[in-house]
Amino acid sequence: MSGMSAHAAAAAEAEEEAGVTGWICPTPIGSYRYRKRRGNGSSLMVDVEVFPLAVQQELPDWKESEERERRWFSLAQAAENVDEPDLRELIGSFAATDFRAAVTRTTMLGTVAQRTGISKMFGWFQRLLPQKADFFTLFEAHVAAVTAGADALARLFSEARGRADHIREISEREHDADNVTREVLHLVRRTFLTPFDRSAITRLVGSIDDAIDRMQGTASAINLYEFSDFDQEMRDMVALIVDSSRVLAEAMPLLRNVGANGKRLHELTERLVRMEGHADDIHAVGLKRAFQTYGATEPMQFIVRREIFNQLERITDALEDVANEIDGLVIDHA
Repeated sequence: MSGMSAHAAAAAEAEEEAGVTGWICPTPIGSYRYRKRRGNGSSLMVDVEVFPLAVQQELPDWKESEERERRWFSLAQAAENVDEPDLRELIGSFAATDFRAAVTRTTMLGTVAQRTGISKMFGWFQRLLPQKADFFTLFEAHVAAVTAGADALARLFSEARGRADHIREISEREHDADNVTREVLHLVRRTFLTPFDRSAITRLVGSIDDAIDRMQGTASAINLYEFSDFDQEMRDMVALIVDSSRVLAEAMPLLRNVGANGKRLHELTERLVRMEGHADDIHAVGLKRAFQTYGATEPMQFIVRREIFNQLERITDALEDVANEIDGLVIDHA
């Protein structure tokens, strides 16, 4: 809220939403991140600080009393009734015995040590043991970022409202994908046993990362040129990109058992290759139409349109590369 400190804004929200007032501590007990969906369809990352409020009064009537029901919960019940995992952890940890653990971020090694009962002083020994990390969950998270980026790209090409939000979301999804890529490369280096050849894993995540990178490149070009007069062929290519991302989302979990799912994986990758070929045809038609319409009279219009078309074609090429990498895994392991 403009002109208010963070903790004062939190107190104001508590009064408006729950009809409670009291003493608000200016020091947050922790923070968490979540994606907030806006009315324009965009889903943006929001950073939230959580402040403890000692309730002194429950108002009989408050601003949102017609929209919300006020109830008291135990800490455990409250934690069970929220969706965000980090917020759930903060609520559950408000008891003094768990507070320190919740507000102190632990390393991955520390988390493993806590869950397995191996103390941190023997963590070095654990690193020497053969490991088989969960690469598949990371692969699926990677493709989930691509799918979300494709959805945001579709909204960017289909409506004028929320333009800045859609561009921002694509950038955030690209950052999410980068984080997954770094984690996979880190696991490849330190994991004794990997589900596929190390070079195949790095090629797979590299091709997935290229796809979301190209989406960000498209959004950046649209933002740079302040372009919104999208041709039908552009929208058709975006529709193919959205559908291709859905196919990848179906294919990726099947890699957990390539032997049993080889036939279906090959069907999906073949479909991706066909869609890329269709995208090439649409690209050629759209580019020719743009040249015929603007080439002689408004060359800058043609140049901008050509850039947008080429950016979209790079996305479909990258998605085809992912399909080829998956097909290679099927050939080697099915």
